[in-house]
Amino acid sequence: MPASFRNSFYAGLLVAFVIGICLVRLWGAEKQVRLHSEHLVHQVERRSWSAVENFVAPDYGDDWGDDRARLLTRLRLAGRFFFDLTITASEAQTQVNPPQGSWRARIRLSGRGEAAAEITTRVNSLTSPFVLQWRRESWKPWDWKLVRVTNESLEIPEGEF
Repeated sequence: MPASFRNSFYAGLLVAFVIGICLVRLWGAEKQVRLHSEHLVHQVERRSWSAVENFVAPDYGDDWGDDRARLLTRLRLAGRFFFDLTITASEAQTQVNPPQGSWRARIRLSGRGEAAAEITTRVNSLTSPFVLQWRRESWKPWDWKLVRVTNESLEIPEGEF
């Protein structure tokens, strides 16, 4: 009986160790920034605005003068022009320097809708990638919020959208 208890103890220890390694890899900063970026893009694609809202930090700001509320309003407005929307990210790169992280990717849009052609042409012709900047908000490894989006090529004239 003692030998089987010892074997069970070591087997349990091994299982706990493997689970611990998996959690460390899953909760690593670089993986979390990448996953948050991919999930944000997916939620925008689905036009799930309440989910998108959960990704954006209260102090969000970008190069186009948007705060959190204005960003969400613009996304909702742009989303209305699409019957269906597909967002494809390519050449994605993640860089992390805790508690900050960034995800850089070229974004391509495709879809059908009212003004979809104009929007997709404009976004797909950009020469520089989008950069999503994230900040870890707490001790929780999964608590990252979007604080800034940049794209050197994208110009949004005042009063548009």
